[in-house]
Amino acid sequence: MRVQISKWGNSTALRLPKALVDELGLRLGQEVELVIEGREARLRPLNAIPRYRIEDLVAEMGKLGRNNEPALEDWSAIEAPWPNDAPKQGK
Repeated sequence: MRVQISKWGNSTALRLPKALVDELGLRLGQEVELVIEGREARLRPLNAIPRYRIEDLVAEMGKLGRNNEPALEDWSAIEAPWPNDAPKQGK
C-alpha cells in the first residue's frame, strides 16, 4: 500500500488509509509506537481495543453447546413499583 508524505503545519505527516486503520483496529486519539529498524519504520498499536463481530461471537456460543446456555429470565413477571407508588416513609 503506497501513501504520500505531506506537510501539516510545521510538521511532516503521513495519512493512514481507512482500510489500514480498520485492519489494525485503530481509533482516533489512540497512541501508537513507531519502531525504527535500520532505514525502515514499523507502526505498532498500543492499548488496542479488540474488535468483535457478532457472527464470531454467535459462532463461539455454538461451540459451547446447549448445556452452557444461561437460563432465560422472564422480566415481564417482575412488577417494579413506580417512584410515586413506593410506600411513604414515616406515615
